[in-house]
This record gives sequence, C-alpha cells and structure tokens, in this order.
Amino acid sequence: MSGNGSGDWARLARRAHFSCGHRYYQPALSEEANREIFGSCYSEHGHGHNYILEAYLEGPIDPLTGMVINLMDVDAILKVVTGELDHRHLNFDVPAFKDEVPTTENVAKFCFRRIQEELEKGASPAKLTSVRLYENEDLWVDYGKL
Repeated sequence: MSGNGSGDWARLARRAHFSCGHRYYQPALSEEANREIFGSCYSEHGHGHNYILEAYLEGPIDPLTGMVINLMDVDAILKVVTGELDHRHLNFDVPAFKDEVPTTENVAKFCFRRIQEELEKGASPAKLTSVRLYENEDLWVDYGKL
C-alpha cells in the first residue's frame, strides 16, 4: 500500500472488550442434529464469554497529524459496534443472529462488517484490513482481507 507519496503508511491495531451470551443453534436443523453438531455449546440457555476484539486498520500517515486515523474516531466506532453486542444474548437480542449461528467466526464477521460500515461514514482514508476476535485465551478468529 502506498501512502502520501512518500510511502509512509502504517497499520494500527486497537482493542476493545465486550461480554455477551449465545447458544449454538441452527433453526434449520432438528433439535437432535443441533445437539449432535454443537455439543455443549447447544445448551438450551446458552453460555457467555468475555470477548476481546482487535481491529486492524491501515493507511497513509497524515503528514500534519502523524496519524493513520484519529484514535478518538476508532474508539467511537468500536464503541458503536461493541455496544450492539455487550451484555446481550446474541440469539435473542441481535437481529443478525436470528437465523445465523453465533459462532466465533460469525461474530468476527459481524464485527468486521459493522466496523467497515461505521468507518465508511467518516472521511479517513484508513482501511479496515481485518479483525481478530478472542473468545478466550486459546480460541480466536481472524476475519477480513487476510
């Protein structure tokens, strides 16, 4: 990626946290099939996680500000996205997961798309390249333009 003519560009990462519950359940499958495929993640009442979301943005370094994108803007975008998920039960409270299993992969995809939508509302030339979503310390998903 070329930057401002001098080749000055950078990748910036920002981390945010949110907590939510979910149940692995696919309405198109029978109860028996759901139980077989999803095991303990199929639990009737669901379970929760304390997620860590990392957003990776890249772009030219502005020669005036020295930034790829203002961190206040990044934080505002992440607050919008995580606010839609924080302290929610994904299957019941987030329309995107009404008919989609809220796996770590699908939650990462949701976060990427929502961050992208919010980023496009601004004037920054920074581009979202990927997100990394940690469900816990030994399970995470990278999603985006990898």
